[in-house]
Amino acid sequence: MNLLNRRALAYVAGHPMDFAVQCLKGFRANQGLLLAGAVAYYSLLSIVPLLMLVVVALSHVIDQAELLSAVGRYLNYLVPPGQSKPIVAEVAHFLEHRDLVGGVLVVTMLFFSSLAFTVLENAMCVIFKHRVAIRRRHFMISAVMPYCYILSLGAGMLLVTLVAGSLQVMGEESVRLFGYDWSLNGVSGVLLYLLGFAGEVLVLSSIYLVMPVGRLSPSHALIGGVTAAVLWEIARHILVWYFSTLSQVNVVYGSMTTAIIVMFSLEIAATLLLFGAQVISEFERAGRERRQRAPRPLTTEAAAK
Repeated sequence: MNLLNRRALAYVAGHPMDFAVQCLKGFRANQGLLLAGAVAYYSLLSIVPLLMLVVVALSHVIDQAELLSAVGRYLNYLVPPGQSKPIVAEVAHFLEHRDLVGGVLVVTMLFFSSLAFTVLENAMCVIFKHRVAIRRRHFMISAVMPYCYILSLGAGMLLVTLVAGSLQVMGEESVRLFGYDWSLNGVSGVLLYLLGFAGEVLVLSSIYLVMPVGRLSPSHALIGGVTAAVLWEIARHILVWYFSTLSQVNVVYGSMTTAIIVMFSLEIAATLLLFGAQVISEFERAGRERRQRAPRPLTTEAAAK
């Protein structure tokens, strides 16, 4: 571990509340909620075409029914249970008519599926502005990166689906111990949850690793990934409880309920994703500077004058 990392860890360990407050102040100064709203909106536009492209590619390797089941299971990590069914239904409908898909539609889907990555990269530039001031990314890298990341997500989804399928098969088995038959269903469920959480951490860490300008330390990316994943798991369970017990959103929005709930979930997920980036940004600077002044808020050129 280098000297800067040791300094940062010593500072965070010695002043955890100060570091947390500094992250919150920095997130507020960077207009984090506004950036999260933009990321959530474009994610809503991108999620369906992105899933369609990935599922069509993987359907040549994995059984369609098993693949759709896996997609629904992964979506439950992003939206409250029950709200993923309309999205899975649209993906299934697309698979049934994929022979009618033309080149223009494929290009359009590729464009919309990459929008969220482009907006997320711009949001990361705001949070990691100390990096952008030193080094900028070539525009061709920014143009190609979303599609490379989509391919990586597809490969990761294939691997996780195969492992999850093996765990589900294991859950149907039992072992005989001390004269009793012990079902492995509970063990399989725990392993599936841990697999999903580990997948969350890896996906988030990979986003932090490739989205910011410059080379980010894998350990720093992992810090942000673990932070965002833990916060999202807490928020996800609160959302599940809220929408299943207290929420009256279906009464207020009617047929728009699914879109509103998905958008709200994506807004919270984007907020936590960007806050994880803010944690990394503050951690990077904690090893270089000991100042405690408040972060400067974003201002326009006219306002600065």
